[in-house]
Amino acid sequence: MVLLSGGLDSATALAVAVAEGFRCHTLAFDYSQRHRHELRAAEQVSRALGAHSHWMMSIDVRAFGGSALTGNAEVPKGRSGAEMAAGIPVTYVPARNLVFLSLAAAYAESLGAATIFTGVNAVDYSGYPDCRPEFIESMERTINLATKAGVEGTQFQIRAPLIQLSKAEIIRTGLRLGVDYLMTHSCYDPIDGLACGQCDSCQIRRSGFAVARVPDMTRYAVTGAGHATQTGA
Repeated sequence: MVLLSGGLDSATALAVAVAEGFRCHTLAFDYSQRHRHELRAAEQVSRALGAHSHWMMSIDVRAFGGSALTGNAEVPKGRSGAEMAAGIPVTYVPARNLVFLSLAAAYAESLGAATIFTGVNAVDYSGYPDCRPEFIESMERTINLATKAGVEGTQFQIRAPLIQLSKAEIIRTGLRLGVDYLMTHSCYDPIDGLACGQCDSCQIRRSGFAVARVPDMTRYAVTGAGHATQTGA
């Protein structure tokens, strides 16, 4: 089972799973986010990388509130690396990965799948508490305690192969495994279908390609914008 948002990281996680010989089922979430570009990208990436099946599950998290990705609050633009690293951003969706992994575990159990791949990443200014290694480790234990399969001896494993990689390292990994990043969509707030070029996600993506010394073919609405400086690449 591979959680596939349609973004750069989850596409790379799927490529890793395929390269390791897994028969992959991909799962995307329509959670009433600001746009559907990433959902279309997820379907395309799943098909291109040879997943056995792809399912888009609808769940409306607008009832939770508290996020610029599901509400009317403005998505931050043009922030510096220091600003991105300063705290949890307003694009945080309350307990999103906790919710998504719980649903993925239920779906995986119904399919007889014991391994769940996620593209969460704790590096490069994400600031999200549900992207940390300690959360993934805790969630894995919880899934094994909470499921029939886990109690009866099937040990679920959550794989987060990118969690300690920089964006540049993720890009290099994906390119080595044949990922076409033109199919992916990372922008929080696209303009007429184009990546805005200025939100945190766009800046991190742009910087990742620059540090990896790989041409970024993403079509941005705003070109030539500055990007956050990355380390550890």
